[in-house]
Amino acid sequence: MPIRISALAAAAACTAALSAQAAEPFKIAFIDPLSGPFVSTGELMRDHVQYAVDDVNAKGGLYNGDKLQLLQFDSKLSAQESQSALQAAIDQGARVVVTGGSGSSVVAALVQAASRYNQRNPGKEVLVLNHSSIDPDLTGRSCSFWHFMFDANTAMRMQAIANYIKTQPAIQKIYLLNQDYAHGKQWAHYGRDLVGKARPDIQFVGETLHPIGRVKDFAPYVAKIKEAGADSVITGNWGQDLALLLKSAADSGYNLRYFNHSAGGFPGTVTSISQTRIGQLTWVAEWHPGQADRPQADARARDYKARTGKDFLAPRMDLVPRMLAAAVAQARSTEPVKIAKALEDLQIDTIVGPVKMRGKDHQLLLPQVVNTIAPVDGKLVKTGWEGTNYGFRTDAVYTPQQVELPTECQMKRP
Repeated sequence: MPIRISALAAAAACTAALSAQAAEPFKIAFIDPLSGPFVSTGELMRDHVQYAVDDVNAKGGLYNGDKLQLLQFDSKLSAQESQSALQAAIDQGARVVVTGGSGSSVVAALVQAASRYNQRNPGKEVLVLNHSSIDPDLTGRSCSFWHFMFDANTAMRMQAIANYIKTQPAIQKIYLLNQDYAHGKQWAHYGRDLVGKARPDIQFVGETLHPIGRVKDFAPYVAKIKEAGADSVITGNWGQDLALLLKSAADSGYNLRYFNHSAGGFPGTVTSISQTRIGQLTWVAEWHPGQADRPQADARARDYKARTGKDFLAPRMDLVPRMLAAAVAQARSTEPVKIAKALEDLQIDTIVGPVKMRGKDHQLLLPQVVNTIAPVDGKLVKTGWEGTNYGFRTDAVYTPQQVELPTECQMKRP
């Protein structure tokens, strides 16, 4: 009798262990700024990713019924802190890292750290899914099998802006004002290069780099722009650096045009423009709120608002967990190597239209919409944003093929 009881207990324990193992979630580590001057940006990114994770889970989870779980880590805008977070995430069982809001240098450091870890730990690899750091080198000369970019890179975004500026003869003199780090330098470089090719007649009348996140008053920079006689500024500034630039220009009465990569995708930008009431801020992204002929995006935005109480701004961030789940389903596996191979050349229909993950460099190809923050007029701008009478005016829509550029990637695969 004691032997029988022991056997039953062992069988029950084994069954419980198997059930616990089957119920183990697939862990994703979110590593982005959750403190400091860009905390609102990091929280926006986290909320978009968490919403998509919850939605995937509500619809049944992964192909095998496993659920996704999002672990959160603060990058503190530091490569060293992010690498420490990566190790902590791996220790907690994460197989995928979602990141992108700390700058391309941080993402590059994470990709390098993940690559080293994967080389040392075959069978326990980790993937890096990047939603917002758009350095072309990440899918170019420094491309990695372990990294995927879910946003149009800097050159592709600037190509969309260059295509638009080509149709705007009133733009004659451009100043390049950017943050002094990799992305700011590249936004300036591609601005001069691609806009210059599209409009050889345009004059670039000055160029300045400034410390990121440390300038409290942009008046001296605005004075230099005014002295140069610019009518437009190409700036990659974001967060408080963009808001303070807009304020200083408005305080001086300078009615500039600004060309930016993703300004309207950050909370508070529309409010800043509505308060200054002068200046035109044009930016580019895969979608903007209120964009015509995007009913699925409108529905997603309404559901996001209902669930979170916040505004839906970035479909690409929402797309990351969904495309991950699609790749897992195609691979019929949760092994990162198999997921990566399934992601390569994966094409899916999304709320912003068809997208494709280019297999040769892991660069997502998606539409680009050039739009300007402008007053509601009932025609081109029908809805105000952030409680203001300013919204988004569509200026031009470009297909993925119209902004696709070649890559220098020579990828090494496992």
